[in-house]
Amino acid sequence: MTIKVLLADDQALLRSAFRVLVDSEPDMEVVGEASDGAQAYELARATVPDVVLMDIRMPGTDGLAATRMISEDPQLDGVRVVILTTFEVDDYVVRALRAGAGGFLGKGAEPDELIAAIRIAAAGEALLSPAATKGLIAKFLAQGEDGPAPGDRSDDDGARRLATLTGREREVLVLVAGGLSNDEIGARLEVSPLTVKTHVNRAMAKLGARDRAQLVVTAYETGLVRPRVQ
Repeated sequence: MTIKVLLADDQALLRSAFRVLVDSEPDMEVVGEASDGAQAYELARATVPDVVLMDIRMPGTDGLAATRMISEDPQLDGVRVVILTTFEVDDYVVRALRAGAGGFLGKGAEPDELIAAIRIAAAGEALLSPAATKGLIAKFLAQGEDGPAPGDRSDDDGARRLATLTGREREVLVLVAGGLSNDEIGARLEVSPLTVKTHVNRAMAKLGARDRAQLVVTAYETGLVRPRVQ
């Protein structure tokens, strides 16, 4: 099955480089290019890609707004957004995760890393390294340096949402928020990766999360996981 990719970046040269790279893969195809967020959203509706590579800083409608528009559109429920950024530690990245992005990747990544990121996102996995999860997300999401942001929830609401989970689902959610893969969680809990995947999927359904990245956000927002900022 071909993975359909939409490119959104205001730099034409960068888009061209990404197109050559993506189209060189036998199971991938670039279905459109956008130079700003508004165009990215319109092209997403027209082509319904599997993955959008989204630059976060673009003129006019930026990548943050475009990500939110895509994630809130029921017709684009299966579309995964990967934020491309120059800086790994950036509060805009966390805002993008809140807005519905499935993860992020530095623009300095190697070509094979970009291709791997697209496949990970298309599979619905979270493109978040343990370092990013424990550092960037904990710092900005839990501390709330810029005040309440869209998606923040009260303690009572957080408790109600967590109450829908079983004890094992909570346990798995904590480990997901710690940046562990299904294999690593399975080894920790002495269960199969398939069983872990089932718990993850059930937790996503109960919490209304699009993917694992949203589970990480939820774990911090509800207070299930507390930050350990160095």
